Amino acid sequence: WRRGWHPERIAEKASDDVLLVVGAGPAGLECARALGQRGYRVLLAEAEHALGGRVLGAASLPGLSTWIRVRDYREQQIRKMANVEIYPASHLAVDDIFGFDVPHIVLATGSDWRRDGVGQARLAPVSGWDSAHVFSPQQVIAGAPLQGPVVIYDDDHFYLGGVLAEKLVAEVGKVTLLTPAAEASAWTFATLELAKVQKRLLELGVCIVAQRTLSVIEDGKVETCCVHTGEIDTLDAASVVMLTERSPRDALYEKLYARESEWADAGIRSVTRVGDALAPGTIAHAVYS
Repeated sequence: WRRGWHPERIAEKASDDVLLVVGAGPAGLECARALGQRGYRVLLAEAEHALGGRVLGAASLPGLSTWIRVRDYREQQIRKMANVEIYPASHLAVDDIFGFDVPHIVLATGSDWRRDGVGQARLAPVSGWDSAHVFSPQQVIAGAPLQGPVVIYDDDHFYLGGVLAEKLVAEVGKVTLLTPAAEASAWTFATLELAKVQKRLLELGVCIVAQRTLSVIEDGKVETCCVHTGEIDTLDAASVVMLTERSPRDALYEKLYARESEWADAGIRSVTRVGDALAPGTIAHAVYS
C-alpha cells in the first residue's frame, strides 16, 4: 500500500521484445510470471533441474514444508502461458547468453551464505573459518554430514537459526545456538513468534548462548566473546555452522558488464538484476523486486 504496488493491476506489454530471465527462484519466477502476464515472450533458464531456488531448501526444513507454495503457485501460472518457455538444468555462461539474441536480460541468480562469519556483529572474518568442519547453511540444508556437538553461530537473527538448530538436534544430538542478540532468532519478535521459538528450542534440548560473538574457531572448540564485557569463554564444537550474511551471486553479472562493448553485436540492450542477486533479503523482498 505504501509503495503504491497493485499486483492485481498490471500493464500490457509495450513492445514485442523478448526477455531472458536467468534463475528460477522466487524473484526469477515472479519476474517471468509477471512479464508473461503482460504478454511478453519470456525465456526462463534455471541451472538446477527443479525450479524454486532458495525456496526448495527452505521447504525441506522442519516446519517449513508449506513454503513450497511460493514456487508451486508461480510455476503453475507460468506453465499455463504459451509465451513463457522454461529451460531447467541450463547453467548459462556469458557466451550462452550472447547466443540467445535476446534484447533484455534479467539476472535472478540468487545469493550465497558467507562462511567466514562476517555479518552485523563482525566486520572481519573469524579466525579459523576456513577449517573443514565449518559449514554454511546451504551445506547443512544440502545434507552435509556434521558431527556433534554442533555450534550454530546466528548473526542473522531471523527464522533460519532456530530451524537449523531443530534440524541438527534431531540428527546429531548436542546443538548450541550462539548469538550476539539477547535471544535466539530475535527478529521473530516482529512476527509474534519469538516466545514460541524459544520454547520449542528449549524443549528440544538446544542450548541457547546469547549476547556473545564467535571470535576463534579451533579443532574441537570455539572461543566466544561477551558483547558487553569482552569476557572470553569456550564451547565444545566438532562442527560449526556460520549463519551471518549473504552475498549476491553476481559473477555472471560482472562478467556480462566486463564485455559490455559486445552487447550491441549480440542484440543486448539491457541487463538487470533482481531479488537476492541485487540485494539479499527475505523471500517477500525477492518477489517484490
